[in-house]
Amino acid sequence: MPSEKIRMQGNLTRTKDQPLKDTLDPIFAQVGNQIDIIAHRIVHGADLFPHSVKITDEVIRQVESIGHLAPLHNPVNLEGVQAALEQYPEIPQIAVFDTSFHQTMPPTSYLYAIPYEYYEKHKIRKYGFHGMSHRYVMERAEQILEIPAEKLRLISCHIGNGVSITAIRNGESYDTSMGMTPLAGLTMGTRSGNIDPGIIPYMQQLEGLETTEEVIDILNTKSGLLGISGISNDVRVLLKKAKEGDRRAQLALDLYVVKLHKYIGLYLARLNGADALIFTAGIGENSPEIREKICLGLEYAGVYLDPKANWESEGERMISSKFSPVKVLVIPTNEEIIMARDAYWITVAGSTPASAAQ
Repeated sequence: MPSEKIRMQGNLTRTKDQPLKDTLDPIFAQVGNQIDIIAHRIVHGADLFPHSVKITDEVIRQVESIGHLAPLHNPVNLEGVQAALEQYPEIPQIAVFDTSFHQTMPPTSYLYAIPYEYYEKHKIRKYGFHGMSHRYVMERAEQILEIPAEKLRLISCHIGNGVSITAIRNGESYDTSMGMTPLAGLTMGTRSGNIDPGIIPYMQQLEGLETTEEVIDILNTKSGLLGISGISNDVRVLLKKAKEGDRRAQLALDLYVVKLHKYIGLYLARLNGADALIFTAGIGENSPEIREKICLGLEYAGVYLDPKANWESEGERMISSKFSPVKVLVIPTNEEIIMARDAYWITVAGSTPASAAQ
């Protein structure tokens, strides 16, 4: 940094019941002491962290206090922080939050229509996720289109095993599909997305489940594409099965696409149109068939694909027709560079990422 040259990268899988530190130790051994800053991705920052921050005891305490909002993510994120602090006690460490980008949403986007006192007392509201991804593709769209972000209306589609769509106005998140937790919004790989909340006690009663947590586990880990298809949460597998005539694989894909299509329509209304539609993350970047299905029927809003660019090219590119009023972009996401930039600006430049950008 600041040249942004990658010196080393890799990925290790944590096996079941393996302590996280045992997974991280080989990484610590490989990088040794040739580092100056460590950046940590933390999924949920609630409304406590509108931007990335240097990790202190108080920051750790605050993240612990909101652990119940992301029980599958925040505790293990903090486990990683503690392991790194023990290994590198003298090195500055930065927390980068998936929720920070969405702290610009207005109350009409983040409030739920429940008694207001629950927001005041318990901070029950929409927070949104995948913030680093949406922020990165917004910044790249600004460069590709050569239009300042504050003059763009963007709909960013992060489509992977987790799925979220964000309406971006004036360079800021205006609305997003995920909610107080990553369970809300669109149909995902194993998550249900939005459902009638009355289903939860109904399922608990009919299935003889002892706790609400058991129902939430079903909605988190056994629903979505996996739940509908009964086969897999992998779009590639389902596309293959659907072509072989599997009815439920096709149904799962149809439901998946329809939910995406509906949210894009919603955000076209919220933004009063759009200048560009962005596809990113594993499926958004790599599945021309899913992109085509999503865009089909959006011609009324000015979305026209270039079939050749969509199907035959790879990497970062524009896939809309040159006559399309709304540009359609494929932008491979890069959450790691967002983390590195924030860590650099906070530690070396001594400023918050927001003030650095200004």
